[in-house]
Amino acid sequence: MAQEIELKFIVKSDCVETLRQHLHTLTDEHIASSQLLNIYYETPDNWLRSHDMGLRIRGVNGQYEMTMKIAGHVIGGLHQRPEYNIPLDKAELDLSRFPAEVWPEGGLPDDLQSRAQPLFSTDFYREKWLVNVGDSRIEIGLDLGEVKAGEFAEPICELELELLSGDAADILKLARQLATLSCLRQGSLSKAARGYHLAQGNAPRELRPTPFLQAAPKATVEQAFASALELALSQWQYHEELWVRGNDAARPEVLRAIALLRHAFTLFGGIVPRKASAHLRDLLTQAEATLTSAVSAETAVWDVPSAMAKLLLTEWLVTEGWRAFLDEKAQAKFADSFKRFADIHLSRTASELKKTFAHHLGDSYRDQLPRLARDIDSTLLLAGYYDRALANAWLENWQGLYHAIETRQKIEIEHFRNTAINEEPFWLHSGKR
Repeated sequence: MAQEIELKFIVKSDCVETLRQHLHTLTDEHIASSQLLNIYYETPDNWLRSHDMGLRIRGVNGQYEMTMKIAGHVIGGLHQRPEYNIPLDKAELDLSRFPAEVWPEGGLPDDLQSRAQPLFSTDFYREKWLVNVGDSRIEIGLDLGEVKAGEFAEPICELELELLSGDAADILKLARQLATLSCLRQGSLSKAARGYHLAQGNAPRELRPTPFLQAAPKATVEQAFASALELALSQWQYHEELWVRGNDAARPEVLRAIALLRHAFTLFGGIVPRKASAHLRDLLTQAEATLTSAVSAETAVWDVPSAMAKLLLTEWLVTEGWRAFLDEKAQAKFADSFKRFADIHLSRTASELKKTFAHHLGDSYRDQLPRLARDIDSTLLLAGYYDRALANAWLENWQGLYHAIETRQKIEIEHFRNTAINEEPFWLHSGKR
């Protein structure tokens, strides 16, 4: 088994030659372009996908390899997941050759070999450069081609940085240098993810409301902080992808994701000092300025501050970059129970909301929209441990109030205000449970 660590980028199509020439300046170790044909397999009931497994056969220069990638972790465009590679004499599946540890129950399911069939393919040319960064060895792959499923296809124009040996932080160091070329954006959708979407009919991707943060059971405050940043980054990248694909309604969602990032820094600001995130917040401000100006998606997504912000945030999460700024007291707070932290801050959030909206505000409701947005974000980041229906019922009234204020619906404003301030708390230690 190998541990695959790679960072994926989408390359601006009219920037390929500029990027190629720059890569030639980094190293003399260049491998000429070769064709890679990959067939991805799945069962009729998506058994592999449901177990977060990806199965393919790759052919290059008459040689074949069967690969299984299993559940891993994706932060931004940095993919970290185990993979198993088996050489083949011909392009035919032989699942019995994978070790037992690949399979969720410790053995190959009896009928999986017969049920796994080709679902989609990727056909692309890969050109490679090998570079040394710090103590790390990194392979840079430029992929040009397409992913196909039945009648649907979309182009592949990607750059992948794969860690062959060394430290993942060095991939991010190299990525920051490449991002200054203004032709890369982090890609959170793998070739396989795009292939599955095409195979399922290529339906337009829908906007994705921010879900409640699902922290691990018995998570520490630090683990929840990292999960909150990951959630916001995921929302940012997902809606940026929709926007660049032509969905203009995704643009405000990108801004909401950045606001969620900012609020996560505020919510945990009693532990993580502002100086820890100062550079990142400055980049976010620059990215927001671009997003709020009258620019197209094609201009905004290649913006250098935006690319740098996402890379810096990815690096922060991979290296736990906030730790260098924590004193012993802060470290102790971060090691404490997130459940306890959530209860305390949910009560504070509710108190602030009820105090703010206790009385009719006349023409001043819109002045409170920023505060209301922050408190809604607080609830999304804090309420994941509780019954989803109860948390939703409580939050939906405040979201309804926000929408009514935003759209100037006076009757609805008073309806949601009265309902929201009288809603019973759903969390523990609220004084009423």
